[in-house]
Parts: sequence; C-alpha cells; structure tokens
Amino acid sequence: MQVFAGRFEYAMDERGRVPVPPRYRNAFTEEAWLNEGPDSCLRLFTGESFQREAQLYTSKPSTEEEGREDRRDFFANCMSVELDRQGRILIPSPMRSYAGLEGAVIVAGTGEWLEIWNPRRFADAMAKRRGQPAPSSRRKRGPS
Repeated sequence: MQVFAGRFEYAMDERGRVPVPPRYRNAFTEEAWLNEGPDSCLRLFTGESFQREAQLYTSKPSTEEEGREDRRDFFANCMSVELDRQGRILIPSPMRSYAGLEGAVIVAGTGEWLEIWNPRRFADAMAKRRGQPAPSSRRKRGPS
C-alpha cells in the first residue's frame, strides 16, 4: 500500500490543472479518483485506496436510509481523473468551487490519499486541530 505524506505548495493554472507531487505520480497512472472530501477539500485516491474507501460507504445496507445517504454523499461527489503528460490532474469547476480553489493550492499527504486544499482553509484546519486561533481570524492591530 502506498503511503502519502508531506505538504506541497503549487499553483493551479487557469484551466484548473494541479500538479501531483512527482514522487507520487506513478501511484496515479493506472487509476485516480477525485472526491469532495468532508472538510471542504478534495481527496485524490489511487484505484486501490478508492476501493477501500468505497467499502466504508457501502458497508450499511442500501435498504436503509443511512446506507443510501452514505452512498449518495460519497459516490455522487466522485469522478475518475487522469494525469496529463506533465503529471497534473484537471479539477472540474464544481469541485474547484466546492474546495475554494483558485491560484495557490496545498497538496497534502494524509496516509491513504492526497488532499488538495485552499491554503487559507488548510491553515485554518491545522490551527483548529492544534487548538490555536485560525490564521484567517487573527487581526493585525492598528496604531494605538
């Protein structure tokens, strides 16, 4: 199993293409899946990690409302993507909007997948996790 780690700063181009870190590109050449994650970021799965995650969302029976909602929440917000020759993925406009992506992006390893973040949202999420004030909520003091 491939493990993804590290934080990488990239620029998304005007067409919505984001580079995959070079050390991880081979993991996504056969199959890659993009998903709107639960934390206002995008998750990039290999075929193997996508199958494992999909099993979690299909573990409850589809005959129960929660089982149907879990499936809908995950699968309706996924799409298959391919790396181009430069090792980039094209992020569809609705997914860019969902994650607030434009210009600078953070690609972060999270073990089983990569996440693609708006840098401000990533900083806020990391600060929250560490029990610190979110950087976007800090105000600079003016002259006294």
